[in-house]
Parts: sequence; structure tokens; C-alpha cells
Amino acid sequence: MLGLLDKIEEAIRNFFIGLIEANLTTMFADVNEKTSTIAEQIGQTPQGWNGNIFSMIRSLSETVIIPIAGMIITFVLCYELITMITEKNNLHEGDTFSFFKYFIKMWVAVFLVSHTFDITMAIFDVAQHVVSAASDLIKGSTYIDIQEVLAAMLAGLQNKGIPELAGIAMETLLVGNAMKLLSVVITVILYGRMIEIFLTCSVAPIPFATLTNREWGQTGNNYIRNLVALGFQGFFMMVCMAIYTVLVQSIVLSENIHASIFQIAAYTVLLCFSLFKTGSLSKSIFNAH
Repeated sequence: MLGLLDKIEEAIRNFFIGLIEANLTTMFADVNEKTSTIAEQIGQTPQGWNGNIFSMIRSLSETVIIPIAGMIITFVLCYELITMITEKNNLHEGDTFSFFKYFIKMWVAVFLVSHTFDITMAIFDVAQHVVSAASDLIKGSTYIDIQEVLAAMLAGLQNKGIPELAGIAMETLLVGNAMKLLSVVITVILYGRMIEIFLTCSVAPIPFATLTNREWGQTGNNYIRNLVALGFQGFFMMVCMAIYTVLVQSIVLSENIHASIFQIAAYTVLLCFSLFKTGSLSKSIFNAH
């Protein structure tokens, strides 16, 4: 009779240990998938992320926004000419170089607007080069060896009673499902950044049309700082991902499995918050507003 009870107890213990192992495997697989997804999404340029959206935004910019930018250039250049004439006492104090400088400004203004998309994409290409270089350095330390981690954590389950094993199984199930929801939040943050990039690029000719004027040029300067901030936001996201993975790797070998499970969930929440804050951090560094 005692042998039968021992076998039943052992079967129940094996059931809960197997359930915990399955939940932990799914949890750590989600962590690896999450870090891989972040690295893949961040490492893409706008045209590489979605070519159809990129083509649509470029078409809208060239057919709808550039004519508006042309009117702005006309106004800015007329304002520039009037200012030059009044400053030179109605041309009584004028010289040939002033007109030469004015025509140079006119040519530069037209060139900037007609090559707006090439310039904006060049800014993102430079930023993505930095992100890719960071990714190559970080990538090796962001992968969690699931089998090694499971072996370390499951070793501590052998001496636990059935009620505690049942509680751990419930904890791992709840935390695993919570992390899936947080993965959705992270995906929204990543996609939101790319959509913000597309929206910003769609009106690029308008701020570029103001760059050659001293008074109006602040609009264009601030726009370029925003482009740089959006590009380097990816670098900060990559660093957040690396920090998150190192933190997870540092707690999975903890003897207190309850604390380890909830620490992983806490660090995932922290990752979501950190990714959300990278936008404002990048803009503050590059003085964009």
C-alpha cells in the first residue's frame, strides 16, 4: 500500500515538474525570440522594413508635399531678397557678391528640396550603420542557453513538496502568459517607431525648404535633429535589449525559483518602459523638440 502511494506521489511530482519545465522552456524561448525580434526590427532601414510603405510615403512626399515646399521656397527667397535690398539701402550700397550669394542660396534651396528623400535616407543609413555595429558586438551576449538554465533551475525542484511544485507551476504559467502580453507591447513600441519615421519623412520637403534662411532655418535644423534622434533611438533600444538579457541571465541561476520567475517578469516590464523612454532620451541628447 505504501509503495502504491509512493508511486502516485512520484507521478504527481513528475507531472508538476514536467509542467514547470514546459512553462520555463516557453518563457525562455520567448525571451530569446523577443531579443531576436528587437535586434531584427531595429537593424532595418525604413526601405528595408517595408518597401511598399516606403514607396507610398516617397510618392506622397514627391507629389503632394514638394509643391507646398516650392511655395515656401518662393516665399523664403522673396523674403530673403527684400531683406537684402533693405539692408543695402535700396541697393545704393549693394555689390555684385550679394546677388551672387543670393543665387547660391536659391540653388542650394532647390537642391535640398529636390533631393530631400536621398538626404533623409542618408541620415538613417548612418544611424543604422551604428546600430548594426552595436548589434554585432551585443548579439553574442543576448542569447540564453535554455537547456543549461533549465538544468540549473530544475535541480532545485527535486526536494520540494507537491503543494510547492503546484504553486511554482501556476506561477510559471501566469508569468509566461504575462510575458506574452508584454511581447505585444514591445512589438507596438517597435512598430510605432517605424511609423513615426515614415510620418516624419513624409513631410520632409517642407522643413528642408526653410534651411537656407536665417530666421526660418530653425525649423529645418530642428527637423534634422529629430531625424538623427529617431535614427539613434535604435541604438538606445539595442542597448536596452542587451542590458535586459544580461539581467535575466544573472538571475536564472538563483536558488529561489519563486524570486527568479517574478524577477524575469519585472525585468520584462522594465524593458518595455525603457524602450518607451528611448524616444525622449534620444531627442533630449540631440536637442530635438
